[in-house]
Amino acid sequence: MGSQRLLRDYILNKKNIFILLPAYNEEATLPKLLVKIQEFAASTENEVHTVVCDDCSSDDTSKAIEGFVSQMPLTILSHNYNRGLGETSRDLFEFAATKSSDVDYIVRMDADNTHSPFVITQMLAKIDLGYDVVIASRFQPGGAQKGVSTYRAAISLLANIFMKCVFPIKGVKEYSCGYRCYRASLIKNAVDTYGNNFIQLKGLGFTGTLEKLVKLNLLGAKVAEVPFELRYDLKESQSKMVSSITTLGYLTMAVLYHWPWGGWRKVYKHLRGSSG
Repeated sequence: MGSQRLLRDYILNKKNIFILLPAYNEEATLPKLLVKIQEFAASTENEVHTVVCDDCSSDDTSKAIEGFVSQMPLTILSHNYNRGLGETSRDLFEFAATKSSDVDYIVRMDADNTHSPFVITQMLAKIDLGYDVVIASRFQPGGAQKGVSTYRAAISLLANIFMKCVFPIKGVKEYSCGYRCYRASLIKNAVDTYGNNFIQLKGLGFTGTLEKLVKLNLLGAKVAEVPFELRYDLKESQSKMVSSITTLGYLTMAVLYHWPWGGWRKVYKHLRGSSG
């Protein structure tokens, strides 16, 4: 039924939006986010397809959202073992790359209800202006964050300053937020080009969020940002980030990127301009 619906959309020249949700122990919050996605889907002319990857949750995440399958275009992927955000994101992006057409959009959000899907409208407008990646940014005028402790906000700001210095990308202030919209043709090209190394540092916490952006920049992707408000005050589940592991991942990635005898900048320099 899902494949027939996709085919129908292509025949009608509709663009599809694939919303990717990596989920681990989001029994309480994911159903609330899916309701918001349904409301967003009703407000757009595009067809919205939601894909959840349950990373072997120890709660009833999958059971809590099973009823939504009959209410909206929803695919649930599952891991038999907890594999972490890196491998969960890889599976989601590879799934979207195989199901989408070049003109579609791919959106990655957090499953903890801290991201409003209505920001997607602004993101799509930027993509339609010619950008390949659009980031939901707390640091653009009009952006904000609620419910974030002073300590966590300071750490996040310092981390983004570090990333800006080590991995400078034109127009980017927000490096660590995973809420992004991608031109589907770019993701398909990235998966074909990098293969399993599109997200190479899979076991190092949230490092893959930064790695995807850097790898797409190496392909010559045009990146823009739109302001958004991070609603951490709506988060009911525990944070999955282990700061020490993610910090190690950032440092490892800096070495891999700048290594003078074969770092990413040198190995992949021939790819620039191939974003499609």
